[in-house]
Amino acid sequence: MISLAHGWLRFAWLVVAASSLAQTPQPPTRQTALALEQQGKYVEAEAAWTAILKAQPQNPEPYAQIGLIEARQQRYKEAIPYYRKALALNPAVPGLRLNLALALFKAGELQQAIPEFEALLKAAPPNSSDTQRCTVLLGMSYYGLARYQEAAPLLQQAADRDPKNLPLLLTLAHSYLWSKQMQKVLDVYHLILEIDPDSAEADMIAGEALDDMKDNEGSTKMFRAAVKADPKLPDVHFGLAYLLWTQKKYPEAVPEFQAELANDPNHEQALLYLGDTYIQMNRFADAQPLLEKVAALSPEFGLAHLDLGIVFMEAGHNDDALRELTLAVKQMPDDVNVHWRLGRLYRTLGRKDEARAEFDKAASINKAADDDLYQKIANGRKHSPAAEAPTTPAPQTQP
Repeated sequence: MISLAHGWLRFAWLVVAASSLAQTPQPPTRQTALALEQQGKYVEAEAAWTAILKAQPQNPEPYAQIGLIEARQQRYKEAIPYYRKALALNPAVPGLRLNLALALFKAGELQQAIPEFEALLKAAPPNSSDTQRCTVLLGMSYYGLARYQEAAPLLQQAADRDPKNLPLLLTLAHSYLWSKQMQKVLDVYHLILEIDPDSAEADMIAGEALDDMKDNEGSTKMFRAAVKADPKLPDVHFGLAYLLWTQKKYPEAVPEFQAELANDPNHEQALLYLGDTYIQMNRFADAQPLLEKVAALSPEFGLAHLDLGIVFMEAGHNDDALRELTLAVKQMPDDVNVHWRLGRLYRTLGRKDEARAEFDKAASINKAADDDLYQKIANGRKHSPAAEAPTTPAPQTQP
């Protein structure tokens, strides 16, 4: 009887143990997690991969897949640490470093993306699609960091392989423009015209290059062409108006600034320079509301405060003028006109010592500018062929 009881007890224990084992949840399979991803069930898929990860902590795939799920939801910052953990476990997983680089790029972490793209570019087969993609993305990373000198050769390589890619050529042209390689800007401009003869953006870029090369006629012509090609392109009217402003063609500049403001009523620079244009034309009542709007939107614009100071001086509102010119001095301490205007105002107010100090400051800035110009001329002479050539006495003329 005792032996029989022991047998039943052992049998009961086995049944209970088996039942308990059956109730213990098993981690989902890899196939289940992948299927959930394919169905777009990202929450469930991420939970499945997390469960797999707990069971297999040295397996890089769950980290990589969770990173991919985050990236597919455009949560690039969240994806980055998962990709990094996967790479730490196995840097040879195909596509993993590229996914990390893309996540960094799309998250705006361009400085961190650069070494990843460089490593990918070094490993890519020459003249392959991977080479082209990594060259473009590396160039765009430098471009996004405003490192245009480094971006330009990479984008040029990419453009050489894909010469009909208009957005790429426009980006290359901007890189050359902002790294002061003006002749190369014009070279790319001609390539762009072969693809799109009516490219307003290309005309603007060429116009900026010609302006930097002091070709007023050529730059103005390019901006007029850009306005004609696409009058709604952002900054196209402003670019032309600003060129006309620099050439003191104020009546011509006014309608262009106004056209930019018709496209974008809060274009701060168009407001500012239209206001200043009115100042130059002695249209103070027209200038005031524009300048006050700029000063409210962007108090750091010293020119707005200077011009408002002029408006208030002309109207005899000296307290308001003093406030604005004092702000202008803080924003533009090396501007001769600011100190000269403030000196005039102090003299009007009978504050002779302060007026003299401002006039002296204006004179010292002018003198410094003249000294700098003379020094540049002198340096130019020192390095000119004529300066380096040996001199010989002038021949004596006979009476």
